[in-house]
Amino acid sequence: MEEIEVYIAKYGHYLEEIRKRIYRIVIVYIVAFLAGLFSTNLFVRFFITYLNVDNVTIVATSPFQLLDLAMSIGFFLATIVTIPFAIQQIYSFLSGGLLPHERRIFFTLIPLSVLLFLVGFTYGFGVMYYAVEVIAQVNVSFGITNLWNVSHFISQMLITAALLGMIFEFPIMLTLLIRIGLFPVSFLRRKRRIAMAAIFVFVALLPPTDGLSFMIMSLPLVGIYELTIVLNSFYKRKEPLET
Repeated sequence: MEEIEVYIAKYGHYLEEIRKRIYRIVIVYIVAFLAGLFSTNLFVRFFITYLNVDNVTIVATSPFQLLDLAMSIGFFLATIVTIPFAIQQIYSFLSGGLLPHERRIFFTLIPLSVLLFLVGFTYGFGVMYYAVEVIAQVNVSFGITNLWNVSHFISQMLITAALLGMIFEFPIMLTLLIRIGLFPVSFLRRKRRIAMAAIFVFVALLPPTDGLSFMIMSLPLVGIYELTIVLNSFYKRKEPLET
């Protein structure tokens, strides 16, 4: 009991600070989820109006489909909004113990990670839109009428684009692991084949499933992996001074 009391006295204020920050993150997640839930009509109108695909009719196949779509949009928006806020909270908690160069790394990598996510999301969304247009035309050429489920259509577009956005942030994670000394750049070179296989398997699990879209989505990820190796090849980790 005495050890527990000493532990609480020593680290209690840190635990309380962590509790407050987790509480803030949860509140932001709930607010963003509700915002997405009640703005479903805006998302649907945007997709139907500005992302209109020729020869495709978007339909609802059940009375509860829009509710399912609203939940998906709520979770999607909440995740997108909460992740940057959570990173900011983590930085605020750790900032007091960070060295100046470590703070500079945070200030550089955080906006860069947001930029890479937006690039990946936009790229994935564009590929998906191109793919569904091609698929719609192929179906029509076979005499098939395109009646697409509104929930599946919008959810797959958003989820695939978001996953690609997250994968585009992979260089940030690798760079951080290299900078903290978890593994050297040579490790990435040795595991190149495994990384390439993992990329192709991941992309193969995403919609759409046609070969052209598969290559269009795979090649940038391969390029990002190689670029990460090249950029970090110039980094030399400083060894600690002997005392």
